[in-house]
Amino acid sequence: MSTIDLYNVNALACSKSTTRRYSTSFSLGIKLLAPEVREAVYAIYGFVRFADEIVDTFHNHDKADLLQRFRKETYVAIDEGISTNPILHSFQMAVNKYSIDEELIEAFFESMAMDLDYKKYDRQNFKSYIYGSAEVVGLMCLRVFYKDDPDGYEALKHPARKLGEAFQKVNFLRDVQSDLEERGRTYFPGVDLFNFSMVQKEKIEKEIEEDFREAYKGIVKLKKEARLGVYIAYIYYLKLFRKIKETPPKTIMHRRIRVSNWVKMSLLFQGVMKHEFGQV
Repeated sequence: MSTIDLYNVNALACSKSTTRRYSTSFSLGIKLLAPEVREAVYAIYGFVRFADEIVDTFHNHDKADLLQRFRKETYVAIDEGISTNPILHSFQMAVNKYSIDEELIEAFFESMAMDLDYKKYDRQNFKSYIYGSAEVVGLMCLRVFYKDDPDGYEALKHPARKLGEAFQKVNFLRDVQSDLEERGRTYFPGVDLFNFSMVQKEKIEKEIEEDFREAYKGIVKLKKEARLGVYIAYIYYLKLFRKIKETPPKTIMHRRIRVSNWVKMSLLFQGVMKHEFGQV
């Protein structure tokens, strides 16, 4: 192995480690993707996770400056095909290998910047934020899955976006307490979280249910290399969503809802069996 090959492997290992530490759900799903696409998806997740940390976690630092530097370094890495930041190096490898659209990357950064400026979202800003923070991530992964099949990519863009939208809205409900108390944010337009009612919660949940339905239509059409991994992430989030649905609004405002590792393993087994018997 050459020294640059060793560096590439190490950079990808950093993205993989980041995914495992921050999300057991996505990590298990990615493990079930075909080996030829798995590393690129780890690279995408590591990249978006680091950017998200800048706006969500670095409270005692100039977040705007850090995000702008990260944004600039991302494009330099893509243009030059190298970075001393291993997360950016692995991401640029994925971008350049799979021709990930710059528009998707730019939309993502625009959403991250919105987290610095917006505390409340109207309907239009909410849609823009969801697109840039979540839908484009689904489209990046879809580009990896369908590198040499532009028709397949175009056919599945809508359900890929809907899957990202469903995941992000579930995240918002799960993290509603920390977003409000730690960051002063409220994402859902027209919702007063200080008086969060069952009527408001059910309206949000109805939208999410429709997103999941539209997403599933695409999952069953995914090529074999990607279908099982995406399906596992889907059923994990669907389980979390159903648990949130069963939880009163006041409880959500005081406790982060989780799915236990034991339940995740049970879902994994069920998902693999359904896939093996052609039920997905």
